[in-house]
Amino acid sequence: MHLVIENFLNSEELAEIASALPGADWRDGRVTAGYQSRQKKNNAQLEEGGPLARRLGEIIMARLERTPGFVSAALPLKMVPPLFNRYGEGETYGDHIDGAIRAIPGTPLRVRNDLSATVFLADPASYDGGELVLHGDGGEAKFKLPAGSMLLYEAGCLHRVEPVTRGVRYASFFWVQSMVRDNVCRQLLFDLDNSIQRLAHERIDHPEVTPLTQHYHQLLRLWADT
Repeated sequence: MHLVIENFLNSEELAEIASALPGADWRDGRVTAGYQSRQKKNNAQLEEGGPLARRLGEIIMARLERTPGFVSAALPLKMVPPLFNRYGEGETYGDHIDGAIRAIPGTPLRVRNDLSATVFLADPASYDGGELVLHGDGGEAKFKLPAGSMLLYEAGCLHRVEPVTRGVRYASFFWVQSMVRDNVCRQLLFDLDNSIQRLAHERIDHPEVTPLTQHYHQLLRLWADT
C-alpha cells in the first residue's frame, strides 16, 4: 500500500519550513542508519531532537492531526518525531529496508515502524534525480512529488532514493506505529472508510451509510491495539 497526499502542507507552512533549511546545520545522515543501511546512505540530516528539527517537526505533526486522509490510512497510535534530510549532487540512498523498531532519543519510548512517510519539501524543478523508488509485486514505482506533498507507504517495503544530479532535494521523513498492525487489515479499513465517505457525500441519508459504519467500527474493535 502507498498513498500520495497532495498539498499536505499549505503554502505558509511550506514556506516556513523551506526557508529554514538551506542555512541549517546539516550533519552526516549515516548517524541514524543501521549497520547495513549505513553502507548505502550518503546524505545529510538535521540533528535529531535539535531545536530546529523540533520546531519544524511540530509544524508537520500539527498538520497530520488535521489531515483526514492520513488518519484514515495510518490509524496512528505512536509516531517518531519528523526528521529532515538533504541530498546534494551525487548523494543517494541505495536499496534498504527501514528498521522494525525505533527508539525516540531521550525517552524510554519505542515505536514499531508499520508505515514510513516522506514529505517532499523542494520544488521538483529545482533538482534532477532524487526520486523515491518503492519496490513492489508490480515492479518499481518512482515518486518525485510537488513540494508540500506526502507519500505514505509500508515500512517493510524495499526502497531507495536515486542519486541527485543537479540541485538539492529536501524532505522530512518519519515513521508511524498504527493501531492496526496488519497491513491487509489496515488497507481493508481504509477502503471501507473511503466507501462510506463517498456514499455520505453523495447522499447523507444513504441507507447503507449506517450499517457500513457499524461494520467499520466492529472491525476496528477486532483488529485495533491501543
